[in-house]
Amino acid sequence: ITPASMTIVFLSITIGTIMTMSSSNWLMAWIGLELNMLAILPIISKPKTTRASEATTKYFLTQAIASAMMLLSSTINVWQTGNWNILELKNKFSTTIMALSLMMKMGAAPIHFWLPEVLQGTTLQTALLITTWQKIAPVTLMYMISNNIQPTILVSAGILSMIIGGLGGINQTQLRKMMAYSSINNLGWTITIMAFSPNMALMNICTYIIMTTPIFLMMTSMSTKTLQNLSTTWTTSMTMTLSIALLMLSTSGLPPFTGFLPKMLILNELISQKLTTLATLAI
Repeated sequence: ITPASMTIVFLSITIGTIMTMSSSNWLMAWIGLELNMLAILPIISKPKTTRASEATTKYFLTQAIASAMMLLSSTINVWQTGNWNILELKNKFSTTIMALSLMMKMGAAPIHFWLPEVLQGTTLQTALLITTWQKIAPVTLMYMISNNIQPTILVSAGILSMIIGGLGGINQTQLRKMMAYSSINNLGWTITIMAFSPNMALMNICTYIIMTTPIFLMMTSMSTKTLQNLSTTWTTSMTMTLSIALLMLSTSGLPPFTGFLPKMLILNELISQKLTTLATLAI
C-alpha cells in the first residue's frame, strides 16, 4: 500500500469516527460508522497471509450485520416517531436492537466472538486501532441513547462481558488474544455503569484507552506476540517488560494502579444505587 493510499485510509477512519460522534441524525451516524469500517479493512488485510484475510472477512461480516441492525432499528423508530434524531429513540424494540448492534460493533458479550479471532489475525498496530479508536464511535452512540435503553439489557450484557472477559483471558498464551479479552472485560464495566452514570462509563473507557495504547506500542517495539516472548525480553529490555507488566496489572484494575480508580467509582455508584448484589458480582 502506497503512502498516499494509507493517508486516505487513516483520514477516512478519523473522519468516520468524528462524523458519528458529532451527528444528531441516525443516518449520518450510520454513514460515519460505514466509512470507518470500510477504511479499516485494507489495514487489517495488509499482511498477505491467510490469517489476515480471514480476520478481514470476519470483521467485515460482523460489522455489516451490526450496521444492518442499526438501520433496522432507526427505521422502525422513524415509522413510530417520524424523527431521525438520535436522542428521540423512544421505541423499546428499536432501543433493544440498537443496543445489541452497538455491542456487536464494539465487541461486547454476548456478541464478542469475532474480537479475539480478528485481533489474532492482525498486526499489533492494527490490534491497537481496533481495541481503542474503533470503540470510540459506538460508545459515543450508546452514551447518547443510554437514557432510553432498559437498564436490564445493559446490566446483563455488562456482567456477561465481565465474566467472559475474565475467564477467556486465563488460559491464553497469545498476547493479542489476552488483550482482546481484557477489552471485553473493560467494556463490561463500561456498559454496566452506562445505565446509571453515563459520564462514569466514558471515564472508564477513556482510562482503558490511555492504558492500552502504551501496552501495544511497547509490544510492537519489542516484537512480542506471546507470553514466552515476553518472558525472554526481560534480559534485553528490562524497563519495557516491567512497564508492560505494571500496565497490564493496571488494566485489570488492581490497586493501587490507575485502572483501579474507575472500577472503584463504578462499584461505589452501583452500591449507592442499592445494587449491592450487582457490585458483588462485578468484584
